[in-house]
Order: sequence, then structure tokens, then C-alpha cells
Amino acid sequence: MDQRQQLIENIQHSLYKGFIDKNQNGSSQFSPKLLTNKYPETVLTTLLQELKICETFMFSVAFVTEGGLATLKAALYDLKQKGIRGRIITSTFLNFNQPKMFKELLKLENVEVRLANAKGFHSKGYIFEHHNHYSLIIGSSNLTDNALKANYEWNLYFTSLEHGEVIYQLKSQFEEAWNEATPLTKDWINHYKQLYDLKPIIKQNDLNVLEFDKYYLTSSLVKSLTIRPNKMQESALKNLAALRSKGGRKALIVSATGTGKTYLSAFDVRNFSPKKMLFLVHREQILRDAIQDYRKILGGEEEDYGILSGNSKNVDAKYLFATVQTMNRDLYLKTFEKDHFDYVLIDEVHKAGANTYLKIINYFTPQFLLGMTATPERTDRFNIYELFDYNIAYEIRLQEALEEEMLCSFHYFGVSDYERDGEIIDDTTKLRTLVSSERVKHIIEKIHYYGYSGKALRGLMFCSSKEEVYQLSIALNYKGFRTIGLTGDNSLEDREKAIKQLTDGEIDYILTVDIFNEGIDIPCINQIVMLRQTQSSIIFIQQLGRGLRSHPSKEYVTIIDFIGNYKNNYLIPIALSGDQTLNKDNIRRKASNTNFLKGVSTINFEEIAKKKIFESINNTNLSTLKKLREAFIELKNRIGRIPFLYDFMEQNSIDPEVIINYSDNYHNFLIKMKESLPAISDYNLSVLNMLSKEILNGKRIHEAVLIEALLHNSVISKENFIQRLNNHGTYVDDTTIQSIENIFTLKFHVQKDIKKYKDKPLIDITNGYYQLNEEIKGSLKNSHFSTFIKDILKCAFEKNKRYDRTKAFTLYKKYSRRDACRLLNWPHDDSSTIYGYRAKHKTCPIFVTYHKQDEVETTQNYSDEFLAPDLFRWYTRNRLTIDSPEVKNILSYKETGMDIHLFIKKDDGEGTDFYYLGQVEIDMNSVKTETMPDGKGNYLSVVTMNLLLEQPVPQDIYHYLIES
Repeated sequence: MDQRQQLIENIQHSLYKGFIDKNQNGSSQFSPKLLTNKYPETVLTTLLQELKICETFMFSVAFVTEGGLATLKAALYDLKQKGIRGRIITSTFLNFNQPKMFKELLKLENVEVRLANAKGFHSKGYIFEHHNHYSLIIGSSNLTDNALKANYEWNLYFTSLEHGEVIYQLKSQFEEAWNEATPLTKDWINHYKQLYDLKPIIKQNDLNVLEFDKYYLTSSLVKSLTIRPNKMQESALKNLAALRSKGGRKALIVSATGTGKTYLSAFDVRNFSPKKMLFLVHREQILRDAIQDYRKILGGEEEDYGILSGNSKNVDAKYLFATVQTMNRDLYLKTFEKDHFDYVLIDEVHKAGANTYLKIINYFTPQFLLGMTATPERTDRFNIYELFDYNIAYEIRLQEALEEEMLCSFHYFGVSDYERDGEIIDDTTKLRTLVSSERVKHIIEKIHYYGYSGKALRGLMFCSSKEEVYQLSIALNYKGFRTIGLTGDNSLEDREKAIKQLTDGEIDYILTVDIFNEGIDIPCINQIVMLRQTQSSIIFIQQLGRGLRSHPSKEYVTIIDFIGNYKNNYLIPIALSGDQTLNKDNIRRKASNTNFLKGVSTINFEEIAKKKIFESINNTNLSTLKKLREAFIELKNRIGRIPFLYDFMEQNSIDPEVIINYSDNYHNFLIKMKESLPAISDYNLSVLNMLSKEILNGKRIHEAVLIEALLHNSVISKENFIQRLNNHGTYVDDTTIQSIENIFTLKFHVQKDIKKYKDKPLIDITNGYYQLNEEIKGSLKNSHFSTFIKDILKCAFEKNKRYDRTKAFTLYKKYSRRDACRLLNWPHDDSSTIYGYRAKHKTCPIFVTYHKQDEVETTQNYSDEFLAPDLFRWYTRNRLTIDSPEVKNILSYKETGMDIHLFIKKDDGEGTDFYYLGQVEIDMNSVKTETMPDGKGNYLSVVTMNLLLEQPVPQDIYHYLIES
């Protein structure tokens, strides 16, 4: 059967499944699908996936916004690099589309745009042309960021061959509208803008509710305003009140930049009603802004509010706002009695480890002390949490704040940095290259292409050095931009003057290094440019956060991150996702599938930039002693004690499996962390090694259930064990029970592991009864040892929640060859002999590395590949034919009752684990003998066949696997 006939059959199967019988067997690659923006699959993810693989595209959309266009810009740029073009028809219907948006459309060099002349043009359709078929999205979604990612929409996603009636009608309609449409030009935009500016967009009398900076101002014709707490603030205020009711006198608020910490503190001060309050911060400008916010909440007379700083000494005020630098001086500090202030509040409290802060904190004895920060993590090991008695009243990080729509949305673009003679910018690049005319031109091209939201540019650039700040500022000014460079050498007055100039529109950019990471408030910023490598995820989020405050002048902020050959590029997906597991697989997935952000914010990488990130992940050892120790100390500081493995899970820190892979067991890890612990015997350590390796990952819950039972009962029967498994809702059969017994009696293990586990079965089995061996039972009296076992079990049960307990394998989870041997109930660990596949015990696991390394021998470099998300072309070992016994055994799988399981990983950089893609059936019509070169001028026989998956691979995993 040729490819075209196969395609026709697949589409026929898919249409039958989609419109007649959903239980239809066969490929469902092209099944029609309803797109509703139900997380994690959105209209945007489908649209981007189609753009990646199309040969051309046609969009017919009435409404387009800058934000909607921004979500596609990186993909459209990559298409331009491939020489792929497209067309867009849009409209002026209802004057919805803004003039600036049309200017953004003109930036798309590979996209031709026209304006529909049809009256009431209101279509919403996306057509993608492929080599031999069309994909279409037709429904309710315009090209706006909300419609593509957040709104509840109805769109039908389906496939057609070129002679299909529907595609014929759609293309005809498109071409008809296209031929009658007006080309988009600069002159047209100028004319449209004149008309657009004459139309009043909002009638003031219709405005009943204003939303300003995410605090709700309720009004009748906007005459009398009252500020109410937002969702985050309400929860935090309840927690603070509950804490104080129990006698708590200190609390810490961890809240992302822009989520309203200052307003929150003002609400709490109002609730507390102190006679005297002290607000401490490190910069005078923050004090002045804070006073304005406090007056909105607390009211009162102007003289109630005072400032203690270098320029002001209003020490008698009811509400005193002071800089740390001034209050720290004995001349002022000792003028106050220690209990002068009922309520003391410290902003940016992560700085409180400094002696200047501690001197003030240790002096005053308020009734209540509140600390606020966006980033409590510190590198100097000072324990901020201990300072506040480990009372975290509320915590909301960037990802949660975006989900709650508390911040301005953003569109992040990871773009490739300047390349010269095949070399991309890295941390050794000389200054003359960083500010060369070619790199400046490259920077300008990117900031122009990705743009900004709003009428006027208000930008912030983070550079890599003081010299780059000053020289790049000069270079940009020469190119017509209005910029100012600021570093730590500039005075406070210089900084405040530059901020005012930026806010007032007198300059376009502030260029800076090492300052402005925190402690500034410029809500109008609509573009942030990162021209330096990411040194830490904390600093990355601090810098990104400079643009996340809401402001009437912008709908979103554009983040443009220039990604060069930096070894720390792996930190970018960590920072954006907040994933602190140090698990490489998690980080790769976050770099590939960036749809983890809810709401309308998006993360986009140009292909070259994404490649640099993957290289960094592959080349970086995430589990170094330094990284592990930093995470350990941070968690220990947070909870105020030595953490257990489960604490790492509960606090979204390191994946316990990373710790175990590093040190075999947690006792060993704590010793490496320099913790003093009771001694554990060598045998008991080997028991912890085994339980950590076999149970902790949670891939099969059965072993954990048995150990948990034996911790509470010295002996249990097999019947009792089976009943416990049934109570957990997991599968049970004789071969699985035997497999579990083989694990604990060491019969399953290879000799190396048997030696590691001291060649002593953990469990004795007699007459259908289980019990721990006598040495373990005696050791359980050691609470240190038993606590470690209980911790392993707790992690196992928690991790197992991510797996389907009714089956041996869970679709799209990752398993090693050894895992497969265990979960398929093989009596022995034969993982070292599986290689690509092995048919044994009525099962045949197939393991495929999708992208082979270049050095793989020609005779092993098979062309295994996806033909579709639910169809995989697979090759057997070489020197085999259809008549080979090994092949005959596999082909007779239905007659013999053999199950075939498919496991795939992207490349060897992923380690030993493979994605489980389910059981497969063989398309018998596709089986044939082929030949492949051996690299020596000869050809070897090999059998190839198509494997039909039980379910199509989800698009995010599918494209992650196939992308090179």
C-alpha cells in the first residue's frame, strides 16, 4: 500500500471514529477534535503544533490583538527561517482591531496580510496546508491571546484531503475574500488610525467598576471609591488574624512581585489598629510610594504619616516610614523606647540578614512583627524563616499569581543571541563584540520584531557588565533610541530621575546591571530585555518581575531573553516553571512544552535558542553536592528542622529520587550534608538502599503496601496482603504476587544487586505467611532506622498517586528496562539483555531511542520513526527476515497471547528511562523485509513493521520526541 492510500484509509478511519462510532478500531490520527482551551490542551498549542509542520497557512480572523499576535511571533520567525510563508485576512469590523496591531502585522516578513471588504466580516478559521493533506481549526476563536489560551471556546479541529468538499469550499471562500480584500500597507494604517482616533472607545457613564493594579475600586459613576482586598490578600489576612489569635507575634508573607504586598500590609495594619507603626525598607522612594498606598487604606490626616530618612525626620508620626540606613543609626534608633511601636513591618525582608537590619529588629519589641518578600531564598545561609518563628502566613509564587490573574500577563521570548562566524555570544565574549554594530543591529531587530504593548515604549535592559551598559547605551542612542545607562556607581538621585524620565516618556530604555533587580516600582514598563546569562533563577524572576505590575497603558509585558552559549541556560525553564526538583526530565519537558502557565501568559523559544537550552540541560550535572546542599539548607531553614525525603516533595523542592540516585539512601545523604546522626549498621543501610531503589519511585505500590503492613504486624498472611492490595484499588494476580516475593527474597535481582543488598532476603515466606527477617525486626526498635523506612513509604504512596493503580504501566510515565522486567513480572532482572526488545514470558517490551547519536554504528542506526501520533514504524534487529524464528514469534503475538509494549525516549541525554506509549498491535499488511547498509559496502536484512498504538501520543510529548 503506497503512502497516499495509507493516508486515505487513516482519514477514513478517523472520520468514521469522529462522526459515526467513537469505538471504531484503527488509527485515530486525524480524528476530529473539539478545542475548548481546557488545560493543558488549548487552541494555541494546537495552532503552534500545526505551524511547526505546515508548508503554508491561511488565517481568516475578524479580530486580532497584539497579545494574540505575540503568541505566534516566535513560531512565525522560525517559519521565516525555513522559507515558509502564509496569508492572513482580517477586518476593521466594529473598529476592534487597533492601528498599532496592524503595524505589528507588517513586521511579519513571511506573512501577507489583507483587509476584508465583506460587510460584517466575522470569520474565525485557520487552514494549514501539508504535503498531502490540510488541517483546519474552525470555530469561535479569534486571534487574541484570551481566545487562543484562556476563554472557553468551541473550535473544531479536523483534517481533509485536497479534494474534500469542505476544504474546497473554505479555500474558495478564502480566495474570493482575498481577491476582493485590500493589501495592508503603511498608508492604509495611517488612514485607518485617523478614523480610529475619532471614535470614542469607552463611554465614561457606562463604567461602573474600575480595576486598578488588581485592587477593586467599586463606584457609582466613579465618585466615591473604596479599596477591597483581592483573593490573595483576603486569605493572608485571615491567616494573620488566626496566627495572632493563637499568640503568634511574628509572621512572614512570601508573595510574588506585583501581587499587592504593600496593600496587604496596610489592610493588616488597619485590622490590628496600632497606636504606633514602623514601616522599614531600604530605599526612600519605596517609602513615598508606600505612604500613598497606606493613606488609601487607612485614611487619616496627613500629619499621621511621617518619613525618617536622609532627607526627612518626622519621628513623631503615628505611621512612621523609615529607611534602614537612617533608623540603624544610634542617633535615631535610641530616641525610641523599645516598645514604642506596636506593629513593625519590614519590606524586602530577605535582606534582613544584614547587620543593619538585625540591629533594628533586635532593638524593638513590638506586639507584632511582619516581614514581606517575593524571594526568601538566600545564598548567605541566613535563616529568614527562623527570624519569624517559621510562621509563613501566606505564600504565592509567580506561577500561582499568574493563574489567579493577579499580575500583568507576559509573553516571554527566548531568542538566539548574535552569531558571528558560527560562534554565538557566551560568557567569554569580549566587550567589543557585545557592543559591535552587528550585535546592536541584531538586538534592534529582535526588540522591534517582538515589540511591546501600548502606545509608547517603556523598556528596561539588563546587561552583563557596567561597560556594556554605558557603551551599549551610547550605541543605541546613536541608532535613534533614547536611553540612559545606570549602574551601582549612580546616585539615588540619578536613578529616580531616570525612572521619572522613563515614566514620562522622555526616554525609551534604562540600561542597567546589578541594580533594579528588586525594590523599584515602574508599573508602566512594557518591555524587558535580558542581555546577560541567567546566573540564578531568583535573579531571573526578580528581573522579569519588574514588568509584571498592571498599568492602564499596557495589556501585557514583552520579555525578550537573548540566549547564547551559556552553561546556565538550564536555569531558564527552571525559573519560568518554578520547578525545583533538579530532575532533568522535568526540566526538558518544561523547555519543550511551555503550556504549563495558565492564563494568557506564554513562553516561546526560537528553535536555535531552544537547542541551546537542551544542550545546557544535557551538559549540566544538576545533582552536584553544591546544588543539593543549597536546596537542603533552604528547606531546612524553611521548616526549622532536618527535613525528611517527604518534606522535599511537600515543599516542591528536590525530587527524592534525585537524592537517592546521588547517595543510595537518605542516611548517607544527611551525612554528606554534615548532619550528626545515630549510627546505622551496614546491613540496615543496605536495607535502606534496597527500599529506596525498589519502592520509593512509586511505580508499583504493591511492595510498599507489604512493607507498611509488616511494620505494624510482625506476620501477615498472603490473603491479608491481597485484601490490603484490593483496599488500595490496585490490580492483583498470582504472577504479580510472585514478582513481589521475588523482589524481597532477592530472586529477581542480578548478582551485583544481591551483593549490594548483603545477600539476605528482607522477607521470610513460610506456609503463605510473610514476615520481616529477624535482623530487620530487631532493628526497627531503632527509631532512626524505622523513621527512614516510614519516610520512604510515605514518598512511595505520594508518588504512586501519579500512576494508574489498575495497570502495570501508566501511559506517558517513564520506565527503565529494569522497571519493565519488574512490572511485567519477569522472574529475573534481564534488563541487560533486552537491548532494543525481547520477547519473553508472553510479553515483548520494545525500547527505542528516537534520535540516535551520530557515532552509533550504521548497523544499529535504524530508522524507527513516528508516521503519526498513533502509528510507529519499527525495525527489528538486523540479519533477520520474516521467516526468522524471532520475528515469527513476535508476529504470532495474538495467537500466543503475547503483549507488546512500546517505550520511547528522545535521546541518550535522557538517561535510562523511556516514555511508556502503551500496548501496540502490529499492522500485518506493513510487515516486510528490507535491507540496510553495514557501512562496509554490504547490505543486511532487517524486518520493518508498523505498530498501531492504543491511543495517539499527546501532542506535547509527540512533538517533544520527534523534534531533533
